[in-house]
Amino acid sequence: MEQDTKPAGRGQYHHGDLRAHLVETVRVLVEEKGADGFSISEAARRAGVSSAAPYKHFHDRNEIVRAVALAGIDRMRDQMDAAALGARGTVLGPITALGTCYSNFARTEPGVFRLMFGLTDSHEGDQEIKERGDACAEIVRREVRLVLPKGTDEQEISRRAHMLHMFVHGHAFLEIDGKNDLDLTPEQEHALMVDISDRIMRD
Repeated sequence: MEQDTKPAGRGQYHHGDLRAHLVETVRVLVEEKGADGFSISEAARRAGVSSAAPYKHFHDRNEIVRAVALAGIDRMRDQMDAAALGARGTVLGPITALGTCYSNFARTEPGVFRLMFGLTDSHEGDQEIKERGDACAEIVRREVRLVLPKGTDEQEISRRAHMLHMFVHGHAFLEIDGKNDLDLTPEQEHALMVDISDRIMRD
């Protein structure tokens, strides 16, 4: 299901929600034009506010773009958590669901997905982005921990979680960059996620 790229019009938000309204407007612009393809004045016009209004909530363009990235990380975390919890019932169900959820997020919000990973040279350079990214990674570690034998050390848990992330992250970027020659159907992609989950989690 594609993300709605139609921004809310004038009058569809309360004054106290202007910050969130601006973030959503810029999210739409990121999807349409890329993170570098618009100006704050354009965002203000699209949001139906004065060109000065964004600066009541953000110091500059970089700050509002960063807010879009942070909101994207939060959405992905919530979706990943719901996907994993909703797939409980089989041993590898949650891990397979996490992979599918991650790829679907990238396809649904490719502009934001790229922004989330390209905003800084290293996540270590932005503590808040690092912490929110770590919250996503912890969901993967949580599910890996439940699959591996009780008492498995944390280093091994992190190693398996990292392997899963490397595969799915690469797959997601190949998909949104149009470089995945496999052209998988949803059913085939699910089978691929099952296969990679089994291979990485197998003792």
